[in-house]
Amino acid sequence: MLKIPDHQVAGHEAGLGNLGPLIDDSGRFYKPLQSDNRGSDEVTFYESLSTNTDIPEHIRKFFPIYYGTKIMKASTGWDHPHIVLQDLTAASLKPSVMDIKVGSRTWAPEASEAYIAKCLKKDRETTTTSLGFRLSGLKVYIGDDLGFYKPDRDYIRKTGPDDVRLLLRKFISSNPSSETETGQSPDCSSASSVYGGPNGILAQLLELKTWFEHQTIYHFFACSLLFMYDNGLALKGAGSNAEVKLIDFAHVTEGNGVIDHNFLGGLCSLIKFISDILAETNDYTGTNGQVDL
Repeated sequence: MLKIPDHQVAGHEAGLGNLGPLIDDSGRFYKPLQSDNRGSDEVTFYESLSTNTDIPEHIRKFFPIYYGTKIMKASTGWDHPHIVLQDLTAASLKPSVMDIKVGSRTWAPEASEAYIAKCLKKDRETTTTSLGFRLSGLKVYIGDDLGFYKPDRDYIRKTGPDDVRLLLRKFISSNPSSETETGQSPDCSSASSVYGGPNGILAQLLELKTWFEHQTIYHFFACSLLFMYDNGLALKGAGSNAEVKLIDFAHVTEGNGVIDHNFLGGLCSLIKFISDILAETNDYTGTNGQVDL
């Protein structure tokens, strides 16, 4: 049984005749191949990644498992080729997810002038140019009664640096919607278990940074980092299973021996934001789980 993903926060969504990703109950994610060579380029990247012996084993964990391609009935009802990948949220009961596009430039060198103009317009309207990354979407599990906090995509696209800081705090809070409803600040209650610790998101980002400081195999234009954790566990104080994954590889190019400064710069900027949140929450001495921001 194929179905529409419950926890997709960015990208094209399936439904009402729209072409979008599907999942099944075996833990696989079916992504329709994009047009204009983007789909075939993404397949080429996954094939290269799976056979490239220069990729360290500890870095491979940051990529979804690739199972090849398959022509199958798409969400539109027509046969269409799909990339078959690991469903990254399949193992979480109550996943919280954030999609972050990294890099101050989101087009590959061989892109057409029209495509560059389109990307540049969006980059300048978001925090891509100013921060080196932009939020594409997020969804935070609050509780069985309240469900999920998921801000509108139009709001996400219009966020500035202060909004980004706020949303990064909301992502690890038990009250992400309370600022609007009650005037309370996000409590950042899961900061230490999600962002901090030896296996937290910050540690994983720093591990990626170490690799990007030396790797010259690929340049990751318009790729995203996916932050995920099981908020059902985090709210119970049972850890969070926080994970960072790299996704979306339709514009990856060969590095040709040159460091990917575009992605590395955005990654360093994002690390600074996460580090600042952890520093603020670790210095907190208040009561009732509220963080003074």
